[in-house]
Amino acid sequence: MIFNSKSKLRSALRLNGQYQISMKAIEKKILVTGATGKVGQAFINTFLGDPKQKGTIRALCHKRSLTPSIRLQVIHGSISDAATVQKAMENITHVVHLATPKEDSETIMDVAIKGLFWLLESCRQSSSFKRFILIGGDASVGHYFYPHKNPINEQQAHAAYPGCYALSKVLEETMLQQYYVQYNLDGTCLRAPWIMQGEDLKKHLSFRKQVFGVPEWHKMVKAQTALEYLRADTIPLMIDANGNPMKRNIVNLNDLVSAICISLDHGKARQQTFNISMDEPFDYGKAANYLLKTRKINSVKMETEYHSTWLDNNKAKFLLGWRPEYGLEQMIDEAWGNI
Repeated sequence: MIFNSKSKLRSALRLNGQYQISMKAIEKKILVTGATGKVGQAFINTFLGDPKQKGTIRALCHKRSLTPSIRLQVIHGSISDAATVQKAMENITHVVHLATPKEDSETIMDVAIKGLFWLLESCRQSSSFKRFILIGGDASVGHYFYPHKNPINEQQAHAAYPGCYALSKVLEETMLQQYYVQYNLDGTCLRAPWIMQGEDLKKHLSFRKQVFGVPEWHKMVKAQTALEYLRADTIPLMIDANGNPMKRNIVNLNDLVSAICISLDHGKARQQTFNISMDEPFDYGKAANYLLKTRKINSVKMETEYHSTWLDNNKAKFLLGWRPEYGLEQMIDEAWGNI
């Protein structure tokens, strides 16, 4: 078979699933949805601050905004509006899709379904488009709501837990996969668990009323007991449904951002889903022991009905060469400060 142009050869390699090496470096024009969120801002700062990354970013902002710069354009509107998406997608090469309304039943389908549909439709019709990156979550495979006998890999069947957010993550992954089937779209899903940065972990392991994430430990004991634990600097030791210290999937923000940057152009990321997490799940028992040993912080067992899980990240390490820099001790040291 003879090809008379590089573009035809490149297209043929895509169609035959043989796009095994990193795509040729191009000057990227990246659309970031959910740009004002934790991950969005971190990715934008990392990309624009890396001299090896050539290109610009267009941030699609809804209720909040960012400060424009030479390489950062800001536009406003909702991804549920087709005209807004069409404007945002002009000359875009890559999309990093982060927008989500969490547990908001009034808006979640407009963002997660209608918004994603308009984005994917625009991508498949665009002459400049190269790759769509969806930031998914372990909510699509049940998080810690359901028991799993084995580590959760990318072949695990979807299993949304109660609520509209988990359902939206299943629908997002499914829609992207169908665009692979229907239109051979170039996309990647990075399935991330709970995302931590800075003192987030310290704020989670606290009996304060203002706690990061769930469970809300102060609601699981009497108010006076919670106050006593707080004064004594005692942390909760989460126990799973089997009576063992809970193992829960977490990823550091920096590790997720590095996975996004790698996936922008990596040939083996094409039409793949990757679990992006720590090498081992966060073990509340090991965390309690480490905090006691290094900082003399005591813990108290807190029983729950949740199930320990293990998100297997070997596929991302094998195909992408990605490695998480943060493990349990590094997460704790960042949250509490180095010893």
